[in-house]
Amino acid sequence: MTSRRMLPERDLVEPGPDRPLTVLVDGEPVTGTAGQTIAGVLLGAGRREWRTTTGGAPRGVFCGIGVCFDCLVEVNGLRDVRACLRRAQDGDVVTRQGGPGEAR
Repeated sequence: MTSRRMLPERDLVEPGPDRPLTVLVDGEPVTGTAGQTIAGVLLGAGRREWRTTTGGAPRGVFCGIGVCFDCLVEVNGLRDVRACLRRAQDGDVVTRQGGPGEAR
């Protein structure tokens, strides 16, 4: 039998589904609930697209499981974050991202 590393109890507690959070999206406050991904917060706010390709085509969530790269955003200054995988945290600063090489 292999030993398992026990996680501290604080790491096992999931955020409550009713705890609100606010993220700043392109300078505008958007609310969601703890546990949602950034994509979930954006979709819940009615935003269906938040990135453009180099050709200017709009993109948002496509696969929703991190396989494609259509939902890329900038979070807290870090580019190329997949919005469908990253859980939103209260106070996150999310910025719409253009295609490669496009000015921000």
